[in-house]
Amino acid sequence: MSEPRPSDRHDASEPDDTFEEIVGEETQRDPDLAVIEAGSRTLRTYGGAPQADVVPARPADPETDKALRAVEQELAGRWGETKLEPSVTRIAALMDVLGEPQRAYPSIHITGTNGKTSTARMIEALLNAFELRTGRYTSPHVQSITERISLDGAPIAPERFIETYGDVRPYVEMVDAQQPYRLSFFEVLTGMAYAAFADAPVDVAVVEVGMGGTWDATNVIDSTVAVVTPISLDHTDRLGATPAEIAGEKSGIIKEGATVILAQQPVDAAQVMLKKAVEVDATVAREGMEFGVTSREVAVGGQLLTLRGLGGEYEEIFLPLYGAHQAHNAAVALAAVEAFFGIGAEQARSLDIDAIRKAFASVVSPGRLEVVRSSPTVVLDAAHNPAGARAAADGISEAFSFSRLIGVVGTSGDKDVRGLLEAFEPIFAEIVVTQNSTDRALDADELAAIAVEVFGDDRVQVEPRLDDALEAAITLAEEEDEYAGAGVLVTGSVITVGEARLLLGRG
Repeated sequence: MSEPRPSDRHDASEPDDTFEEIVGEETQRDPDLAVIEAGSRTLRTYGGAPQADVVPARPADPETDKALRAVEQELAGRWGETKLEPSVTRIAALMDVLGEPQRAYPSIHITGTNGKTSTARMIEALLNAFELRTGRYTSPHVQSITERISLDGAPIAPERFIETYGDVRPYVEMVDAQQPYRLSFFEVLTGMAYAAFADAPVDVAVVEVGMGGTWDATNVIDSTVAVVTPISLDHTDRLGATPAEIAGEKSGIIKEGATVILAQQPVDAAQVMLKKAVEVDATVAREGMEFGVTSREVAVGGQLLTLRGLGGEYEEIFLPLYGAHQAHNAAVALAAVEAFFGIGAEQARSLDIDAIRKAFASVVSPGRLEVVRSSPTVVLDAAHNPAGARAAADGISEAFSFSRLIGVVGTSGDKDVRGLLEAFEPIFAEIVVTQNSTDRALDADELAAIAVEVFGDDRVQVEPRLDDALEAAITLAEEEDEYAGAGVLVTGSVITVGEARLLLGRG
C-alpha cells in the first residue's frame, strides 16, 4: 500500500499517550460494539467463478490411498497439535532450507478464536471471483487431511499432497537433526502448504493460524492484511486466561504497515489489538465503524445481506450459511479483500457487485450448521467452546423451526465443557452424550456427569459409540407423531462432526 497522507497519522512521537487518552474516553461503550477510537490511523473510504469446495473422500485408487495413509502415519508420529514448544525457530529453519517459499506470494493472515475457517473460505471465494489463483491453509480438517491445503478453491489432490510431502521430507529431516525438538505435525504441514503454494504458483495465500499468533507456525509470513475474528476464551492454558491476554498472543500476526481487519471484540481484547497497531503503524478497519452488516434477513437455504464495506454498500448478497455470526464473518471477509486490493486507502471505489454476489453464493463451510440429512433433519456444527456454542444455538434457533431438538455431543477433554453445555441447554430437549475415536476425546461417562448437572438426569442419555449415539438421537426425534418437526444437532468437536459426517454418508 502507498504511504498515507500526513493527515491520516497522529504524532508518532506520542503513541502511548494518545492511545491511553482515546481508550479512556471510549471504554464506557457497549463492549459488543468494540469500536474503541484508537490506532495509528483508521481506514476510511473516500468515495472467473470460484470452484466448489468439497470435503474429499479417501482416494479411490488403492495405491494412492496406501501412500496417503503412509504419509498420515509418519505425520502422526510427530508432536500433535496440542503439544507445543512455543517458538517459530523450527519453522523458520525449515523455510530457510526450502528457500523461503512463503515469500513468493502476498498473503492474508487470519487469527481469532471462532470463525477463522469460515472467514478464510469466504475470502478465498472472493479472491477466486476476481480471477486470482489462491492457496488456502486452514485447520483442523473435518474428514481428510488434504482439506487443510487448498488450491484454487479446492482441496489439494491426494497425489499432490503425497508429492509435496516427498519434496519437503529431506529438508524436514535436516532441520530435525539440527533442533532440540523435531518439527511438529502442524509445523510440517505448514511447510508443505507454503511450498505447495509457491510451486502452484498462487497469486495470494489465505492462511489461518493454528493457535495464537506470535509463535504460531504460520507466523513466518509478512501479510499485508491481518484479520482478527472474534476473540473469546479457548486454549487458556496456552494463550491466557482473559480476552486481553489471548489478544496479546494473537496480535503477533500484525506486521509493520499492514492493514488490520478487526471483527467485533470484547473491549479489553480490542484495546490490545489497537495498541499493537499503534506500535507497528498499522492501518485499522473496525467492524461497526469502517465496515459491517447493514441488514440481514433469513432466506431459504441461508440469509440475504446488505454489507457495508470499505468502498461502499453491497446489497442483495445471498449467503448460503446460517446464523448472524456468518453474516459478520462475511463482512470481515469482504473488508479483508477490499483492503487487499487497496480500497479505502489507495482507491475510492467498490468491488464489482456481481462478482461479490457470485462469490458469496458459492461459499460452503462443512461442519458449520451444515444439514446432512432430512426426515429427521440432522445438522452438524463444529462448535467446541462456549462462544461458538452460543453462536450455533442462536443460528439454529433462527434458521430452523424445530418442534424439538436432540443434541448429540462429543467433546475434547481440554475444553470448557460445562460452558458449552450451558450454551446449548435452552435449545436441547434431550442430549445424547458420546465420544469420538481420538485420544483427546472426553470419556462419555465423564461428559455425562457434567451433562446431568446442566440438564438433569431425565434429559441425558449416554452412548459411548458415536454411531449408537446418532441412532439414538434420530430415534428420539422420530419417536412420537407430535414431534414430526424434530431435529438433531451433532456438535462439540470438529472431530466428532467429521466422524458423524462419514457415518451419515457424506464422506
